[in-house]
Amino acid sequence: MSTRCIALVDVNNFYVSCERLFRPDLMNLPVIVLSNNDGCVVARSEEAKVLGVPMGVPWFRVRELVKNSGITVFSSNYPLYADLSHRVMSLLSTFSSSQEIYSIDESFLDLTGMSSQMEQYGQVIRKRVDQWVGLPVSIGMGPTKTLAKLANYLAKKRPVYRGVCDLGAMSSGQMESIFASIPVSEVWGIGRRTTELLERVHIRTVAHLRELDTTVARRRFSIVLERVVKELQGISCLDLEQILPAGRQQIICSRSFSHPLTGLNEIKEAIALYTERAAEKLRLQCSLAGRIQVFIQASLFKPEERRHSYAVTLSLSLPTDDTACLVRNAFLALEKLYRPESRYVKAGVMLMELHSKSHRQSVLFGVSEEVQSAKRRDQLMNVMDGINHRWGKHILGLGWSGLAKPRPWVMKQDYKSPGYTTDWQQLPVVKA
Repeated sequence: MSTRCIALVDVNNFYVSCERLFRPDLMNLPVIVLSNNDGCVVARSEEAKVLGVPMGVPWFRVRELVKNSGITVFSSNYPLYADLSHRVMSLLSTFSSSQEIYSIDESFLDLTGMSSQMEQYGQVIRKRVDQWVGLPVSIGMGPTKTLAKLANYLAKKRPVYRGVCDLGAMSSGQMESIFASIPVSEVWGIGRRTTELLERVHIRTVAHLRELDTTVARRRFSIVLERVVKELQGISCLDLEQILPAGRQQIICSRSFSHPLTGLNEIKEAIALYTERAAEKLRLQCSLAGRIQVFIQASLFKPEERRHSYAVTLSLSLPTDDTACLVRNAFLALEKLYRPESRYVKAGVMLMELHSKSHRQSVLFGVSEEVQSAKRRDQLMNVMDGINHRWGKHILGLGWSGLAKPRPWVMKQDYKSPGYTTDWQQLPVVKA
């Protein structure tokens, strides 16, 4: 029987790599990507790390460093990243029938029995992703998910592995030597607090943690740590989650404003737009929402202003995917939240209690007006979605969501790259 082999495939510096794909002139140059509203640094190239750009640092604090060091800056381009992620994950699925998409840039594959030379097989996967999508990946392999994650860390950090590290091919002596050089904080599932607790009892490396008695791990720490120790010892406790839910259990759409808002009409416009976007996602997965939550947040950084974040949740009379109905309820929630003296910097909408549309609820006594008009409303929503899909996002919407341009409150994205793979109008043009 073949020894189990789990691989973790991770795109290196994902956001930066996506930007470099269409800007090859930036290879080997420092690049950073900013968060929503150009707030803080969320991705850095290796060259930017060497220059001392910290992860999560506010943009205004490194503006001068970026200017003086020649670092290229990008605003987050989430549609581009999502599209490239889908391409990578679809390609990886051809290498194994058992895949777990762990995050936008990480995927677990069960490669058990795929090859007798797993390191070579990993190099084939790396080359294929590079050729077909253009993104660099690192691959870690091991008999458990935790060991695969640790091997991926080694594949990224140590050039000797050339991007692929297979712990399953190592002897116990080799692994012991390697684990003794890795801090315990690098183990998947070990956070800052747990690291501090482990260091108090002199468990500072992966080797130390691997030697911990599982009974002691559970009694003195937690069942989670017991599971981690077993995984490090090669005992699989975490299966691949291959069966994904039919759709998301919650749908959230929220954004920060480019500047604080005080007027109710401006905030209503934003809430209507966010509700429209959430409703489109709801219909895309063929679901109905039973509850809607609206939240608005005042500034957290200006002491002279009232610091508060409010949220109100309303139950809908019947689960629905009708944009007009959802916006109407969102406004009811907003009116309970809004304070004219506050300066709001962020707002959002969450759709909850999602049900499959194939199990639409009916009423017990008689037929309500909402149920009678459900088919007509579905047709209207289908027309709206069809027009927006064909002619561009949010070409057609409710009046309250405002005109597509200008919206002075929209999220700041001063350094956003074009939608190379998501917008025909932004494709590069080659002129003779």
